[in-house]
Amino acid sequence: MERRIKLKTLNSHITCKICRGYFIDATTVTECLHTFCKSCLVKHLEENNTCPTCNIVIHQSHPLQYISFDRTMQDIVYKLVPDLQDNEAKRERDFYRARNLPCPKDAALAADKPGSDEPEQPDNTDCHRKDEQVNVCLECISTSLRTLKRSFIRCSAQATITHLKKFIAKKVLSGMEKYREIDILCNDELLGKDHTLKFVYVTRWRFRDPPLRLQYRPKIDL
Repeated sequence: MERRIKLKTLNSHITCKICRGYFIDATTVTECLHTFCKSCLVKHLEENNTCPTCNIVIHQSHPLQYISFDRTMQDIVYKLVPDLQDNEAKRERDFYRARNLPCPKDAALAADKPGSDEPEQPDNTDCHRKDEQVNVCLECISTSLRTLKRSFIRCSAQATITHLKKFIAKKVLSGMEKYREIDILCNDELLGKDHTLKFVYVTRWRFRDPPLRLQYRPKIDL
């Protein structure tokens, strides 16, 4: 027998304790497993190193490295809250429109339309060719690591900092499994392993000319 549950009885489990709204880009603190909107948590951690809910110290100097996108939680929220995903997409489009910028989602939809000038390619040639793309410049800031022969790359905006670490490790450390030995920074700020390039671009490189400039160095244990 099915039992209906009112959404309000679940609100305490699917709302951000910072903005009091439903989770958007749900992100969890790995130390205590409390979850918040990603933008809310990142803004909080710019000036604090503790969890907004329980005040546990996430990390003394680099708390952003100890938070992780919670895809399962975000999927649950979108399924439970009617129209939330569509409304969030509309707000994103309005944000770009107000700044006279193309919305990445609209660009992706346009690329999918029949009659596009883009030639057909086999599915196995580029798994992310229809994703929003980001131009990145990877600069070495340590004499103990080799400089990449090709420092400019173009990749999916959904790629994470961990993906870049693995790419760099493969090129300069002769082994992708050594990616944990590398730090990546933007504007001298250490970036979290689960940050997507889109998130880094919007929060750390907004209104600057491309490419997105990132720096890499050997990991510094604190």
